[in-house]
This record gives sequence, structure tokens and C-alpha cells, in this order.
Amino acid sequence: MAVVSGFPAGYAVNLEAINADLALRQGGHGRSRRQKIEKDKVEFLSGLRRGVTLGSPITMAIFNKDVRIDDIEEESVPRPGHAELAGALKYGTYNVREISERASAR
Repeated sequence: MAVVSGFPAGYAVNLEAINADLALRQGGHGRSRRQKIEKDKVEFLSGLRRGVTLGSPITMAIFNKDVRIDDIEEESVPRPGHAELAGALKYGTYNVREISERASAR
């Protein structure tokens, strides 16, 4: 989720262009097969009406519809080179699955 404030009113937002750019990551160079199956699409939750900015804060989100974090089993061993160890130490958790979702390349 992202919130952008200070954006002026009256600008048209091309949702199709944004989603086309998001689709480019599916052919990316990551190691994860998940990258190829997730169909990312941005959803604007506030700040737009009929595709035009209102001047109020713009809230947009890309929801992960392929996996729910509550359905994934816990993991306590961080992967080498991933943000899981640093995140687990920072947030004081032994379940590194929470960190891997938070530190996703998305």
C-alpha cells in the first residue's frame, strides 16, 4: 500500500499503463516461481474520481490474491542473503515468514 499526498487535482491517471508496467515483473529475473504466477494490479482506494486526481491523498494498493499470510506455515530459519534475519531482529519475532512477506520484492 502506498499513500501519496501533495499531488495536485485534475490529472488523469492511466490505470492500464500502470498495470502494464506491473506486468513486466512477471518476466523478470527473480529466483521465485511466485513472481511468474502473481497477477499484480493496482487498486486506487482514495484520491481519484473517474480516473482523475482530486488533490486529496492518493491511496493505492497491490493486493496479493494468490497467498494469504495466515495460510502459510511458520518458518524460523532465515534464508541466506534475505532480509529475514535483520527483520526478525528488528521486530523481535522468531517467525521469519512475517518478515519475508514484509520484505517481498513487490
